[in-house]
Parts: sequence; C-alpha cells; structure tokens
Amino acid sequence: MKSTLTFAVVPKLPPRLEPLRELAYNLWWCWTPEASVLFREIDPELWVAVHHNPVKLLRNVSQARLIAASENENFVQRSEQLAQRLKDYKNKPDRWFQKTYGNQAQDFQVAYFSAEFGVHEALPIYSGGLGILAGDHCKSASDLGLPFIACGLMYRVGYFKQRINKDGWQESESVLWDFSELPVSEVLAPNSSIPLKVRVELPGRSVTVKVWAATVGLIKIYLLDTDVEENSADDRRITRQLYGGDHEMRIKQEIVLGIGGVRALHAVGHTPKVFHMNEGHAAFLGLERIRMLHKNSNLNFHEALQVVASSSIFTTHTPVAAGNDAFSLDLLRTYFGEFVRELGITFDELLRIGRPWEGKDSDPFSMTILGLRLSRYANGVSALHGDVSREMWQCVWPNVPTHEIPITSITNGIHTQTWMCPEFRVLLEKYMGAVWEDNVQDEEVWKKVYTIPDEEIWDTHQKRKAKLIERVRHRVQRQRLREEESPQSISDAQKLLNPNVLTVGFARRFATYKRATLLLKHLDRLKAMLGNTERPIQFVFAGKAHPADEPGKRFLQQVYKASDTPELRNKIIFVEDYDIDLARYLVSGVDVWLNTPTRPLEASGTSGEKCPPNGGVNCSILDGWWCEGYNGKNGYAINPDIIASNPATQDEFDANALYTIIEQEIIPRYYERDERGLPRKWIAVMKESMATISPKFSTFRMVQEYAGRLYMPAFQGNGRIRENNFASARELAQWKQEIRNQWNAVKVVSVGWNPTQPQFQVGEEFTVEARISLGSLAPGNVAVEAYVAETTGKKLHIAAPLTLVTDEGNGVYLYKGIVKTLESGSYWFNVRIIPFHPSLTQKHELRLITWAGRTELDNAQVNQMREVAHV
Repeated sequence: MKSTLTFAVVPKLPPRLEPLRELAYNLWWCWTPEASVLFREIDPELWVAVHHNPVKLLRNVSQARLIAASENENFVQRSEQLAQRLKDYKNKPDRWFQKTYGNQAQDFQVAYFSAEFGVHEALPIYSGGLGILAGDHCKSASDLGLPFIACGLMYRVGYFKQRINKDGWQESESVLWDFSELPVSEVLAPNSSIPLKVRVELPGRSVTVKVWAATVGLIKIYLLDTDVEENSADDRRITRQLYGGDHEMRIKQEIVLGIGGVRALHAVGHTPKVFHMNEGHAAFLGLERIRMLHKNSNLNFHEALQVVASSSIFTTHTPVAAGNDAFSLDLLRTYFGEFVRELGITFDELLRIGRPWEGKDSDPFSMTILGLRLSRYANGVSALHGDVSREMWQCVWPNVPTHEIPITSITNGIHTQTWMCPEFRVLLEKYMGAVWEDNVQDEEVWKKVYTIPDEEIWDTHQKRKAKLIERVRHRVQRQRLREEESPQSISDAQKLLNPNVLTVGFARRFATYKRATLLLKHLDRLKAMLGNTERPIQFVFAGKAHPADEPGKRFLQQVYKASDTPELRNKIIFVEDYDIDLARYLVSGVDVWLNTPTRPLEASGTSGEKCPPNGGVNCSILDGWWCEGYNGKNGYAINPDIIASNPATQDEFDANALYTIIEQEIIPRYYERDERGLPRKWIAVMKESMATISPKFSTFRMVQEYAGRLYMPAFQGNGRIRENNFASARELAQWKQEIRNQWNAVKVVSVGWNPTQPQFQVGEEFTVEARISLGSLAPGNVAVEAYVAETTGKKLHIAAPLTLVTDEGNGVYLYKGIVKTLESGSYWFNVRIIPFHPSLTQKHELRLITWAGRTELDNAQVNQMREVAHV
C-alpha cells in the first residue's frame, strides 16, 4: 500500500532534563566544553552522527536514553549547574563594555551584516575564514557585553560537502538541512504568534523573506530565508546555497541580505545606531537606510547619505580582485532601475557611487566601492592588508596620497575559548587562573605560560596529537571505504600517522594564491626529507576549493595525487571535507602550522592564530597577521627578505626557503631531545608562541578595537548629525554641493620658500608661503597645507598647515607656515588645498584636492628640494 501522509515522532524531554533545552538553543554551549561532554554522554554514537548538534540530538535520541539520563543524579545535577552558569553568564553585570563606556552609550547598538557565520558545525552557514571570523566576532561581542546584533542568510543547503574521487578531483555534495533540527528559532512578529516575514522588491514582483534567529550567548544572529510557500520556485532558491549560482543569483542574495536585513531588524523592533558591513556582500544596506530616511524623515538623497555614512563601518577582507563582487550595468539596471526613484536620484547618480571616481563607461558596479562610499569608517584586517587596501582602492580617492586614504586596519583574531582544546584549557587554568571572559588579551597573564613545566606542556600536546591522528584515521578510512579501495588499503588507514613524528598541518581554502602546492615544488628534495627514517616528518592537508574555481581544484588534485604516490603515500595525507570540527583537531594536534600564500594576498588569515593557544608553532610567509605576530623566537618566517616581481621566481625562492627552514631549523630543533626524551628547545618555541601570540591575536582584543576606534566614534558622530531634525546633515550636504560647484575656481597661484642653504640638518625649519585663489569661496571652507614626502614614498609624510596671513583681494589669499625637518633622507614638497568643514569625518571626504602645478614652483627650488640630503 502506497503511503500518502508522513509524520514525525520526536522524543519527549523529561522534566528533569528541561535545562538542556535552553542550552541546546544557545550556542554558548559550543565554547563551554562541559556542555559538549554532557550532550555527548546522552548517546555518544548519535552525537557524532548528528555532527555535534544538540538540537538534532534531542530530536533523534531514543526516549529510553533520555529517561536513563533523567534518572542519573550526577547527569541531572551537571545539567542544572550548566543552566545556572548560562544564566550567570547572561546576567553578568560588569562586562568590559559597561565598565568602559557606561552612560556614554545610551541607545548604542551595532548591527553586523555578513554573508556567512561560522559559529559551529551544527549551524552550517559558513564556507571559510570570512564566516569563522564573523562567528568569533559575535562570540567576543557577547563576552564583552557589547550591545550587538547580527544579520545573515539562512541557507537551505549551505556550503557543499566535499568528496574526493579516485582521480583526486573534488566533487560537491549538497545536503538539504531541516531547519527544525538546527539551533535556530522562528522569529515571531511583534505581539503575535505568527512567524515574522518582510518583503523585498525584485523586478516585477515582491519576494517574501522569513526571519530566523540563532542565539550566541547574549546576542542574536537574524537569518533571512526566502524558501517559503509565498514565493515562486526561482525565488525560493535565493537563499538555497551559500555562494551558489551566477552573478544574477548573487545580486539577488545581496539584495535580500542588505535591503531585506535592514527591514527585518526594524520589523523585529531594533533601531541600531551603527551598521557594520563585513565585506561588500551587505553594502546594499546603505541604500535601504538612505531610502528609509528619504521616505520617513524628508531628507533628500545627499542629506540622508551623510546620516548613513556617518554611522557605517566597512571591512574589506581580500586584496584579490575576484573576491570583490562587481555587477554589470545591465544587471544593476534590471534590479535597481525602480529602486533609484525611491532614493530620489537617477540611475547614473547611483552608478557614480559604485564605480571609480574617474571611471570608464565599461567599469562594473563594485560592491566594495559602494561600501567604501557609504561608510565614513573602513578597515582592512591586518596592518599589511591596510597598506594593500589603501593602494588597491586609491581609485575611490584620486590624487590623495596613498597613506592618507581613509582605510585603517584592525588585525583579525580568534575566539580563544572556542579554539583552545579542553586539555590545554585545563592546563592553563591550573597555572594562569580562569581568565577567558575578562582578560584574554592580558600579556602579563599569558607570561605565566613560561612557568608551566615542560613535561606538562609536552604531555598535553601529545594527547591532542593522538586525538588528531585518531580523527584523521577515521576520516580517511571512511573515504577509502566509499571509494571501494582494496581491503589492505582500508585496513592501512588505521595505521596512518605516527604520534612520535614531527607533524605539519596545512588546511585552508584551496585558492591558488594560497599555494598549497608550494611544498611539492621540488619533489626529489621533498622525498629525501620524507624518507629520513631517523628524523621523519609527516604532513596533513585539508581544504576545499570553491566549486567554480577550476585552478583551485587542480591544485587540490595535485596535492591528493602526490599523497598517493608510493614514495609519499602515508607520509602526506589529504583529509576530505574540511570543516570546523576537523579544524579543531588540526589546530590543536599538529606540531607546525604551515601557511604559504603569495605575499601580500593573504589579507590576514586566522587559522595560524588558532594553534598557539594549543601549543602549536607557525611556519609561514610573512604575510597577513604573521607580519605582526612573528618575533624571531615564536615560530618561523619563510623567505622574509626576497620579493620578486615574477610569480614563478617568487615561488622558486619561497619553495627553497621553505625546504631549508624545515631541513635546517624545524627538524633539528624538534628532534633534539634531553635524557628524558623532551625536546626542550622546541618546547621553548611552543611557550614563546603561546605567550606572545595568544593574547594579541584574539577577538577579545579585536572587538575592543572595533568598539573604541570605529563603533563608538560612529555612534557619537551619528548622534551629532541627527540632532535638531538632522540639521547638521542638511547643512553639510548643502555645503558639499556648494564646494563641488565652485571647486574649479580653486588653485594655487604661487609657492615660495627661502632656504639659506641647499641642505638641512635634522630639526631645522624652513618657511613656506603660498598665494591661493579661492574664487567666491571664503577661506574658512578650505585647509592649505605644505605636504612633504620622502622621495621613495615609503617612510616619512608630513602635512604642515599653512595659516592665512593676508587677504589680497579678488579671492586671492596669502598663506604661510613652517616645515620642520624630522629625519634624514631625500624629500620633495608641494602645496595643496582641500575642503574643510568641522563636521567632516574624513579629511578627504569630498575627494577634492588641488595641488600646486609644477609650473607654479620655481624649477630650481623643486629640484633642490627633491635632492636635499639631511645629515
């Protein structure tokens, strides 16, 4: 008989286990090891089968096991204690934000938008580093007590599961998630029992968006879902898969995230004062905020833009062009042709805020440029990435010196409690105390690592390595069973890796710039290294290539095939389907974490930051965060001095440097043992890594920086611009328009300076005079500066203010100022005029700048200044 109806039966939670319900739905449990242990005890095999998802566990476990647990007094007591710990965590009164800002932050709230969130494998809405960072950002925002909410998309499929076939080629497997089994809840409409839904307009129709929420400690991540019955089949697929589909699917996803996200937060009842865009995927939120102000507060587009930009933060994460979304003009016209009318501007005006300042008609609409133009605060994710970003996006600020481009940097970190394994957590608390919620970033506390006996550090690390090996063996055996390899090969999987052998890990996205194949550059040298039986070494690889990244998939195939050659088999292991679960084992079990990107294309990288709290040591190209983390004693820097213009040459240099470091430094130090069998010198590097990297590269420190350097200034500036019915916004927008209209009349008439000698000694001064013409502008509308820069463009830059001395009439003014020499070197100088208004957040907010032309300077003086040698 054919069935026509289906239904599900779920177990009933005994009253004594009711505390487990709240624990399961608050992802606080995922950085509380005792909670994971508690859930695992209910049914250890099922816990693994449900990917460590307590919600799915409680929906699928047998009633008998729940009853047995409820009759176990010890289990019940621990569940009650954990529930009380969660309650205490939520009610903690003296968190960092409240102690630091107190009454300064009335009505303060940050809304953080990201296309992915990697909180835990139980919530599979992430693909890699961007999502992991977002998840860790949320966790630390909760720990610190930051008034904070987040917004993303609720993917029905999420990112793909990876399968490697016999040829070493990556295959993608989609898994359809049942939201009722995930740690999320439906958001209900205010004062209603009906699920909350908002609507977003797409060409010719309105799309319904359902709102879910994940709870992460004290905060909510609101997740948007178009897979609802009100929508067409095509529109239901918008939130089906993370980074799936073509450019048209991507623009629809980003409209739902940015525009739908703003509407969802307002529908819930939130009125965040600060908006943080984590990459360009969410940049459309700025347009929606402008539309709402235009409609509800009677502000024109440019007035509303002042309000929105003053409270917006934009974080760029990649210096790789392909990582910055851009849409064709036809696609943008299709999806925003009507929307611009609601903004009160033309389509051409919209194009201008998403393209280079001096762009071409063929330029696409860049989401990164849109994010930068709609934000007064922007940052890269490491100091080096800040430098790279200022150069990369100088097209948004033409004629502005690179170092003055208003993109700062805040280096990424990790949520230490999440990524530190339980064994090291117990060990460190024994010697350091429980520091995790209050002073993770305290370098003095971390110095206590040096007092931990070497034996205890080493034994703890070896335990974690054994667990890593067990996990790798299980995964590889499962893969070989699926691929129907020989019985011998399947059995041999249980012999993979040796806990007494130096183990190096490489796990990350298989993008070509990350150079996973660099280790394979000279196979003869690698085989000799791996064939050394006295001082052996073994490598574990993992990672996914984007399904559309064919070169990345070929890199992965090269690694996999190399690992299957007779000389390298069982010495290089590739573990498929890299995820948060496998990452936890890798970062806490390997001896060395290897990172080989092409400098400077690794914006930050956080995988290597996860090893030090677990006793791991980094060996990396000096790129991203490692430029700031490496101190010469806490790990290894690959080829720090040689930068070649030719990629193949750089690969050759870096590969040889990598082999040399492994052969001459890492292997000898690891295998140098004392009479007790302890590698004392290696353990010293482990301790240095733990003590110097762990406190600095945490999201505890990172979120504090965001709060102090970006969030609070944005909040305070936005408060000022909203006063008196947006009077400042209206006045500023009008002033900017007047400046733009009259700027063509602004010029430097002449520049003079009178050195008494052709060179200066450090500390000496010289006077600069400039006659400028402002047309009908008053002097109060501009700043005049003598700009001094080293001829190499890399060291010293000075913008010395010139002061108004005389009004010569007819719009011409004489300015004078003093330039003081600070360091030896060869310099040039020029005079410039830029707009000035006390309400400007950025010095170059208008992107208008007038320099003195070469013809306006005395040629002899110019040549003399360019060749000045200071002694």
